[in-house]
Amino acid sequence: MRNLLITFGVAALVWGVLALALGSPSLRLGAGSQGPSPACLPGGHERSAALPGTGVSVSPAPEALTANPRSQISFLGVPGTQIGSVDVRGERSGRHRGRLLSYSQGDGASFIPDAPFRAGERVAVSARIGTGASARPVTFRFRVDTPYSTAHTRPFPNPRAAPADYESFYTLPGAQAPLLTISQPDRDPAAGDILTTNGPGPGQYGPLIYTPAGRLVWFERLSAGQVAENLSVQAYAGRPVLGWWRGRVLELGFGEGEDVVMNSRYQVVARLPGANGLKADLHDFRIAPGAIAYITAYNPIRCDLRAAGGAARATIVDTAVQESDMKTGLVRWDWHSLDHVGAPESEVEAPKGQAPWDYFHLNSIDLAPRGDLLVSSRSTWAAYLLQHGSGRVLWRLGGNRSSFAMGPGTKTAWQHDARMLRGGDVTLFDNGSNPPIHKQSRALRIGLDLGARRARLVALYTHRDPPLLAPSQGNVQTLNGGNTVVGYGGVPAISEYSPGGSLLFDAHLPFDMSFYRALRSPWSARPSRPPAVLASLNDTSEATIVHASWNGATGVARWRVLAGPRPAALHARAEIPATSFESSVTLPQKYSYAAVQALDPAGRVLGASPAAKVITFAASLPR
Repeated sequence: MRNLLITFGVAALVWGVLALALGSPSLRLGAGSQGPSPACLPGGHERSAALPGTGVSVSPAPEALTANPRSQISFLGVPGTQIGSVDVRGERSGRHRGRLLSYSQGDGASFIPDAPFRAGERVAVSARIGTGASARPVTFRFRVDTPYSTAHTRPFPNPRAAPADYESFYTLPGAQAPLLTISQPDRDPAAGDILTTNGPGPGQYGPLIYTPAGRLVWFERLSAGQVAENLSVQAYAGRPVLGWWRGRVLELGFGEGEDVVMNSRYQVVARLPGANGLKADLHDFRIAPGAIAYITAYNPIRCDLRAAGGAARATIVDTAVQESDMKTGLVRWDWHSLDHVGAPESEVEAPKGQAPWDYFHLNSIDLAPRGDLLVSSRSTWAAYLLQHGSGRVLWRLGGNRSSFAMGPGTKTAWQHDARMLRGGDVTLFDNGSNPPIHKQSRALRIGLDLGARRARLVALYTHRDPPLLAPSQGNVQTLNGGNTVVGYGGVPAISEYSPGGSLLFDAHLPFDMSFYRALRSPWSARPSRPPAVLASLNDTSEATIVHASWNGATGVARWRVLAGPRPAALHARAEIPATSFESSVTLPQKYSYAAVQALDPAGRVLGASPAAKVITFAASLPR
C-alpha cells in the first residue's frame, strides 16, 4: 500500500502540470495579435437573447460583445417561414447578403452571411417575425469580437507509455491499449461496461471500452496529434449510440476538434465540428431529443483587462454553449459566458502579461427541466442554471455570488461535471485542486431548497484507501439504481459506490496516464468490420498458431477456428473460449490458410473473418 501511495503522489505531481493548463492560464502560449485590445468585459447588466413580445430568442444576443466574425444569426422560437425581411449591416463591412435556412425541428432559422463580419465592428439586424398583418418588425445590435489566434499554440506533449502500461495484440497491429487494473471486483454487473479515454499525456490516444473484469472491448487508435475525450453512451434517433470528441488539446486547456456520433456498428452517423467560427471543444457533448445537440466551444478574444487588474493588450477566454441542429449543422442558440458572468466572479487572477485569461472554464452541460441548462465553471467554483431562450442566469450554486446559502460541506473548488437529478438535487465532482484547497477530491450530491435558497449536503463519496486528490478533470455519474460512479480524472481511477458509501467497484488506468471522464453503461455492439485473424507456423514449423479478435464486439463467447490447404477448403479444427480481447490456439498440424468465426453463448455465428494465409513464425513477431 505504501508503494501505491507513492505512485499516486508521483502521478499527482506529474499531472499537476496538466491541471495548470486545464484549470488556469498560467502557461506561456502562442502569440496572438499585439495590437491594442478592445474593451470586452461585461458591464453591470446581463444580456438577454429573448426579443420582447415575440417568443423568439436570437444569437448573437442583443448587445453581445462576443460574436465571432463568422457567426450566423439565429432566430429560435417560430417556424422559419415566419421569419422574413432579414437585413444585416456591419458598420464597416456594410450590408451582408446571405441565406436564411430553417432548422429541421421546424422552430426557427439561421441567416448565414455570405461573407464574414469585420473584427470590432457593430452589426445591426432587422427582420419581421410572424405572418400577414400580425408580423412585427424587430431590430437588435451586437458587436463582433477580435479573435485570438491559436494557430501557434502547442498541443500537450504525447510521450511514449512505459511497456508495462499497455497490452499489444497480434490482430491489432501497432495498437498499445492502456491496461485497466481492477482493485475491487465488480459487485454491480448491471451497471455495464467502463467507457473512458486516455490522455492527454503518455501513450496512444483513442476511445476505450472495457468489461468490469478489465478486459478490453474496443480501442479506436487515433492518428498522431488527435486526442479522444468524453466517451459516453447516449441516444440518437431512438437508438443507443456512442458520443465522443476528437481533436487537438491545446496547452490553453481546451480542445479544438469535432464531436462524433457512432452507431452500434461503429459507423459514424453524425459529426459536429462546431460553428459560428469556433471549433467543438472537448469538455461536453449532450444529445437531446429531436436531433438537438449541445456542445462546448472556447472563444479566446483580445480584451483590455485593466479593469480586472490585467494588461491593456490582453486576451480573455470566453466560452460558449452551442445548441445545434444535428441534421443541418445550424446553430439554433448560442450562449457566451462573457455576456452573462462578470470577471469578478473568477477565482483566477487576471495575468499581468499576454497569457490568455481562462476566467470561466466551462466544463459541463446538463439538460434541466423546462429546457434550461446547468453548466459548471471551474474557474468561478460555481454551477449556473441558464434559462433556455434568454440565456439569463436563474441561479448560481457556489462561488463568490452564490444564490444559495451553502451548508456545511457543499462548497467546491475547481469542480467539474455538474448534473441535475430528478427531484432537483445536483451532483458535482469537487476536485479541490489545483492549487490544492481540500485534502482529497469528493463526489457531492447537493439538495437545493429553492424557496429558502439554501444548499445542503445530501451525500458525499471519497476514495478512502488511498485518498485521491485529482488536480484536473473527473466526473460523477448517478446510475438508475441509485449507485454513484466517480471518475477521478487526473488520477485515473474509477470507483462505484452504493448509496450508503460501500465500495462496489474500483479500477484504474496506469497512474502516469489520465482520463477526462470514466463512465459505466451497458453497451451492445457488432462491428461492421469482420473479426481479425492472424495465423502463423510455430517456431519449428510443425504446428499452426491462430490468433483471433473482433475489436468492439460484445456477446462473443467462443471462437471456432477453421484451417485447411486452400481458402475454399477450410474445416473446423478447434473451439476456444473468448476470455480476453485476443484469443489464441495452437493447432497440432501445419496448415496453409486459417479463418475464425465468432460464436454467441448459444453457438450461433455472429461474424466470420476472411481466410488468412498462414505466415512464418518470424513474420508474426512484433517489429
